[in-house]
Amino acid sequence: MTHSRDYAFGVDALARVEGEGGFRVVVRDGAVSEVALDIFEPPRFFEALLVGRSYREAPDITARICGICPVAYQMSSCAAMESALDIVPSRQVVDLRRLLYCGEWLQSHALHVYLLHAPDFFGYEDAVQLAAHDKPVVERGLALKKTGNKIMGTVGGRAVHPVNVRVGGFYKAPSPFEISALAEPLRRALDASLATVEWVAGFDFPDVTGDYLFVALRDEGRYPIEGGRVVSSGGLDCTPAEFADAVVEEHVARSTALHARLFGQKPYLTGPLARYALNAGALTPLAAEAARRAQLEVPCRNPFRSIVVRAVEMVFACEEALRLVESYEPPEPPAADMPDPEGNGAGATPGAERAGAERAGAERAGAGVTEAPRGVLLHEYNVGPDGLIRHARIVPPTSQNQLTIEADLRRVAEAGLELPPEELTKRAEVAVRNHDPCISCAAHFLDLTLERAP
Repeated sequence: MTHSRDYAFGVDALARVEGEGGFRVVVRDGAVSEVALDIFEPPRFFEALLVGRSYREAPDITARICGICPVAYQMSSCAAMESALDIVPSRQVVDLRRLLYCGEWLQSHALHVYLLHAPDFFGYEDAVQLAAHDKPVVERGLALKKTGNKIMGTVGGRAVHPVNVRVGGFYKAPSPFEISALAEPLRRALDASLATVEWVAGFDFPDVTGDYLFVALRDEGRYPIEGGRVVSSGGLDCTPAEFADAVVEEHVARSTALHARLFGQKPYLTGPLARYALNAGALTPLAAEAARRAQLEVPCRNPFRSIVVRAVEMVFACEEALRLVESYEPPEPPAADMPDPEGNGAGATPGAERAGAERAGAERAGAGVTEAPRGVLLHEYNVGPDGLIRHARIVPPTSQNQLTIEADLRRVAEAGLELPPEELTKRAEVAVRNHDPCISCAAHFLDLTLERAP
């Protein structure tokens, strides 16, 4: 070992993650004494932007939080608003939302697996170098992402920040012809996803195990995406509203993202590893077989093998999307009745106007949780009798995972103290990218203090 017993290493700006952040590790007396994932991207105050706006605007505003997983924000926002206002979407709307979400899972996982994460396992700096080594592989990843984008464009109106989603359903239901046109691209994507699992399962993975407290949705009878109860490997089983009470956030000076703990005490992990650990038995048949062939244990506690779980979830997303395409029934109407608390009749049915009038004087609260590609995404709102948002809280997966990512960094650093600092730094970078952190999503804390000079 050429370095001293006291040193520090890290990176100022992480590459191949969404957003701006870095990390640092301090070693004193030959032991890791400090680990920090620094998120320094400017906060964007989305919760503050929502306050005072109509409940109808929440899906469109929150979609702008992330260009990679806008559907996740729209779906959690809709779930929370519908909970607050007692809106029950039809089965056809629920199925169409699930199809839209499958498209987002497919394009997001393809982006991460092929362009952001896989280069690490070949020692490449980026996907450009990977393409120079194996162009057909990268083209396969781009084709998978294109199929996910096609689903989002067909159902959501466009692939980035979809415009067809509203509280209660959709502005317009796609025609059966438009939905049926997705079948052939999905069949090709299913074959490509199965090839992806076989490809990533052959990577050389460090022998690392994390003692994780897994948290994910559970939707009885099927792999969770757009709804269900929140469960954990520690015995938690609760509604989204109860989960909102259980998640306690705190601000730390080094990060523009809040740190989340269960009941203010326990760090936890959400995302593909957690979904698979808690719901592997609900995978679709080909996805379950792909996991078996990849020798994915249940639970999988090696964070470096999260890339294999993402590939399995791509198989699942294709299978599930095909099922939904083949059984598609256009929702009629495309959205449930909307309450109009102000009684001005703007887009509301008479029955909905009466519902709004009955709520006069009452503030309503609701919480919604869905499974973004990176993990559970919580929205919580209070809506006033005028239909305006009084309070908004958004807890993205990355802020929930930040403490666990730091624990992974510590574990990797401790296991590699005999490595040269340059090699240990690269391994630590991979440890962060294992979790596909969406730093921009997380950088939105709300506390603001102004001091004015006299």
